[in-house]
Amino acid sequence: MQPPEKNLKIVENSLFARIARWKLKSSNVAMVLGKTIHLSGVSKEKFLRDTPWVAHELCHVRQFKEHGYLKFLWLYLVESLHVGYYNNKFEVEARMAGVKEEHLAKNKLTTPPPTAV
Repeated sequence: MQPPEKNLKIVENSLFARIARWKLKSSNVAMVLGKTIHLSGVSKEKFLRDTPWVAHELCHVRQFKEHGYLKFLWLYLVESLHVGYYNNKFEVEARMAGVKEEHLAKNKLTTPPPTAV
């Protein structure tokens, strides 16, 4: 997993995450706004133990950094309106980051194996 972003914050019992949790009808939610991960229905400790979930949210932190705060929010909204939440390319990328981390963790790898030449 990539090292956490500098100045990364985690907010437990976030109103933003609680609203997302209600909208998604989920028992727990983590969501990112800039360099802040907002949690609802899960403690910071439990979230941090779930490395695939952390990798997913860190991917969103990177997306905010790459595109800029307002531009990313706009791109994410437009993408969601066109293809829905699940097929949103930003969510697909973040899910893949989580899957990759899960695979690495299951195989006790900390970095991807070198590619064959």
